[in-house]
Amino acid sequence: MATNETERVTKYEFSKGHRFCHWVRALCILALAITGYYLAYVFQMPATTDEPVNFMQAKWRFAHLVFGFVFIGIFFFKCYLFFWDTKSVNERLSSRDFFDLNLWINQIKFYLFLTNEHPKLRGIYNPLQFMAYVTMYLVFALFCVTGVALYVHVYHDGLGGALSGLGNWFSALCGGIANVRMIHHICMNFTMFFIMLHVYMVIFNTIKGLDGSMDAIISGYKFNRKGE
Repeated sequence: MATNETERVTKYEFSKGHRFCHWVRALCILALAITGYYLAYVFQMPATTDEPVNFMQAKWRFAHLVFGFVFIGIFFFKCYLFFWDTKSVNERLSSRDFFDLNLWINQIKFYLFLTNEHPKLRGIYNPLQFMAYVTMYLVFALFCVTGVALYVHVYHDGLGGALSGLGNWFSALCGGIANVRMIHHICMNFTMFFIMLHVYMVIFNTIKGLDGSMDAIISGYKFNRKGE
């Protein structure tokens, strides 16, 4: 049915929980990237002093650990929202769109400028987005496990002792802590690439779709054409 391009209706796209997870995760990734690269390639030296008080490495490591555990917590919370939160039903509907071949074809045509008609989705994400997000969450899971393995390798008491079983098992599975560190760094680099692609695609969809998709992660609302 033909509709007026200027006619728009608001649609509640992202819940408060979803937006909270998104921005906390973004902050954590930024902090983990900076502190993680410092731990791997020291780019700041403490001031020279006769007293052993400038524990620069320890301070950067502490910040990395804090944001790392916040990231793990927000990862599990977001997984809970996806599977059980009633307001996340539109996200779950995206899994049905993923298996729709026609949507794949129409979405690729939209991205290649072969059509200006945005495919009509059951859920929030188009098939390509859903595949990208599932892949990214698998990387996040690997990120968390490798981080825990590196943590218990240094800290053996308290929480480190409680998590030692998982961390040591994974280290053995990977063939040693050096391989765990390498996988951890690969996950970080993959995440940086994903973020750049994610930002580009958000801007692309906002400009081409004219639906306020960039605003939705702040306000929660998108502005779809009437009839979609």
